[in-house]
Amino acid sequence: MKHTQRAASLPLEIEWRTSSYSGGQGNCLEAAMNLPHSVPVRDTKHRGAGPVLRIPHRSWTAFLASLG
Repeated sequence: MKHTQRAASLPLEIEWRTSSYSGGQGNCLEAAMNLPHSVPVRDTKHRGAGPVLRIPHRSWTAFLASLG
């Protein structure tokens, strides 16, 4: 996995999407699929200020496949 960084240090063109598993409770993750080398993931409660985990696309795809 890639390193953790602050959301403020990521490019502004990131398009965050909230997980469909959240059910509107606010306890979920946001991920951005529009970066070329990784998928940044963050906690919705810390938008813009909390840590961001950058996961390689291949690992993210495997994770999503394991949910189904």
